[in-house]
Amino acid sequence: MCSMEPTAGCSPTVSEGELYRSIQATLPRETDIQQSLDCFNKGMLRWTLHKKVQNNPANSLSLLWVLIKELEKAERWDSRECIIPLLHTLMYAIIQTAYIPDVLYKRVYEFCKRLLTYPIPYSTIGLSYTRKIRTEQVVPGLLYQRMVTAEQRLKSEHYPHQERVFLLADPEVFCGSMGQVLMGDVEASGTATSGFLSPLDHMRCVVQHSIQAALGADQCDGQKLAQALKDMGQDVDSYFQEVLATLEQSAEEGVKREGGALKKRLLQLYSEIVSDAEAEPLSVGGPLCDCPLPNPEMSFHLWTEDLDIWRELAKWFRSSSVSEQFSFSQDDLELGESPCDLTPADMARFSVMSNDSGIERDLPTGTDSTPTSLDSASLSSSWEQCKSEPDTSKLSRRGGIKMKPSMKDNMLLMQETLEDHASLIGGGRRGGRRGTTLQRRSGSCVLQNSFNKQQRHFTARIVAMGDDRVLGRLAKAYYFFRKREARRLFLTMKFNLQFYYIPVCQPTAPIFPSKKYLPDSKENLCTLGSYLSLVDPWYNCNIRSLGSMIPKLAEMQNANPGRPKDPFVSDVISYYVRTGQQPVYFTIYAVKIIFTSITKDPVEDVFLTHLEIDFPEFRHILASMKEKQRRSSGEVCGAVVSINYRRVILSGRDIDKGLSVRTSGAQINAIPSNEAEDMNCLTLTLNEFPTKSKNSVRTIRTNNVKIRSLESRSFTLTLDKDCRRSYKDVQSIEITPCLDPGYCVQKIMRSKLNLGEDKDAGLSKYMNKGLPLPINTFAGIIT
Repeated sequence: MCSMEPTAGCSPTVSEGELYRSIQATLPRETDIQQSLDCFNKGMLRWTLHKKVQNNPANSLSLLWVLIKELEKAERWDSRECIIPLLHTLMYAIIQTAYIPDVLYKRVYEFCKRLLTYPIPYSTIGLSYTRKIRTEQVVPGLLYQRMVTAEQRLKSEHYPHQERVFLLADPEVFCGSMGQVLMGDVEASGTATSGFLSPLDHMRCVVQHSIQAALGADQCDGQKLAQALKDMGQDVDSYFQEVLATLEQSAEEGVKREGGALKKRLLQLYSEIVSDAEAEPLSVGGPLCDCPLPNPEMSFHLWTEDLDIWRELAKWFRSSSVSEQFSFSQDDLELGESPCDLTPADMARFSVMSNDSGIERDLPTGTDSTPTSLDSASLSSSWEQCKSEPDTSKLSRRGGIKMKPSMKDNMLLMQETLEDHASLIGGGRRGGRRGTTLQRRSGSCVLQNSFNKQQRHFTARIVAMGDDRVLGRLAKAYYFFRKREARRLFLTMKFNLQFYYIPVCQPTAPIFPSKKYLPDSKENLCTLGSYLSLVDPWYNCNIRSLGSMIPKLAEMQNANPGRPKDPFVSDVISYYVRTGQQPVYFTIYAVKIIFTSITKDPVEDVFLTHLEIDFPEFRHILASMKEKQRRSSGEVCGAVVSINYRRVILSGRDIDKGLSVRTSGAQINAIPSNEAEDMNCLTLTLNEFPTKSKNSVRTIRTNNVKIRSLESRSFTLTLDKDCRRSYKDVQSIEITPCLDPGYCVQKIMRSKLNLGEDKDAGLSKYMNKGLPLPINTFAGIIT
């Protein structure tokens, strides 16, 4: 299907009645949230609705009128569960519509302004869209132009921003046909949706859409403009740069459409383009052509141990044209090249003794002292060779790392943590205690004027696909990313990181519960996805349903091999990353593991959703006791453990407590099991043997806990339900919220300068001490 075709060659016109019925079918209802039966079809219905209108400008304009009427009706009837889905659908259609009259702009703008009087998150989304609508009304076509230029990495000095989507799939889930379907869908997304083949095609669409959006059907013949741009060939680049410069200059100056400066300049460019292509007099007015929004550039990765997010982002930065505008030293490039670039607590280091003088000219000829390639395979092989076969005849020298960060780097990192802290304290919350619930950002856009971030030209949208195991790996990778940047800032000054999550399980595993309740963590492998589906109905309809659709698409692909005509998965991901801008923050927890063997050094790790403690010798005893009648407490077995913890109370008056119990294991969950227990804390569940005086399950709510086996028995520790992250022969563990490296840098600076004994004095008092992981959704948390 070719883009920029005249209306006569596009899909037939859809009536407003049919559009109304299609919109009503996609909206989430209260029964859908409770039953979760029909929500799996609503994502497909929303995708079908956009497909109906993306190839006909008349359909797009009709959809906008129906959507604004439905929004105003939802406002009158106080149907708030429909406002955010309708508003996201409206804005997604506005970006792609060829021409929008002023009366419709004004109507949408007035509605978004009225949302500012609503509670969070409606006011937050309303403020964001109010600004976008105002910008689009002043400079028509600017949102489309910026989105295509950034997502397709079109080279321009007037708008140097670039965006890219990284799909990180768990190989344990996306094995076999599921991985092939997803990879084929991503590969087909660049051509199957709208026929884009090269950057010149994207440039033509930007010029076409910008001129049509400003002039309309009265002054622009879309069919002749499209044909003229097609016949222009390479010369379209100059017009693209001119249109880009004109719109960006108008956006900076705030030129109103009534002034006519922008419209006059684009009319002049339209006359030049069309008159050069035809000898006959220039015709004014005609049918407009639609320019479907292409899917952003996506890269698909099976997230194995060799994949490093820092290195992938560094490769993207160096391969981009914008990197020429930045100055960076060789130390910046070498910072992430060594396999042992983490601190000693993060990874074991191996020393190789040198038998030379240490002077460069004394090295044997042909010795390569410093690796320069970023290829992970070669680095891994050289590192393994260093561990297994140390060669004393050569000096193994690795690139040096500047451990002392500059004052500018420290200030930038502190600014980052200050901005995050301002976002956290600005959000609305349920409950009486600040920071108690998982809702920590609702209305962060309000604070953006107070804390203006440094302008960053790169946006990396990282989409994790899998169950809770891939989220645990994402949390660990994000922790190491921040830790590495704390040592030497390189990517933080250039990249905006945005995280997204698509819960997907293997077809045989239970994906989600059928009620408004999250079952036991052993049964539900996507607890975080279930929580997001619970608090955000639009996420439940579109993203939760995608997790169940991918296995079905794999079955269909096996039955009918071939490339899909319309890449459904990529289209839904594109919609998600473009409109899902309201993050929900989840605390990352650090765990210090001490083993029974005194020769084994302690290990530090992190987890996000779940931690499980298991005593292997009691598994068979528990299984046999289920078949027999349980006897008295003196005849049961279990390991005695000591637990010291800080009990979390809703009022905020936490107290330190301790106890010793006999248990066969324990589970620690960071995701609440139901809406009534939605507290930002850990839930420790002990598997105790039942007696006449107590139940078999005891729960403790805490954020800081120490567990130690008092007997000679050891236990097995599993993080985030991932068997690849299991530790055996564990004696004790200590769990605390993970500290942000930015806060640690400020704390170290104060201790070196002896600026006072109060650890929370100065800027430290306003900084976010913890390291939360933000997962973007459509609405955040709706209360």
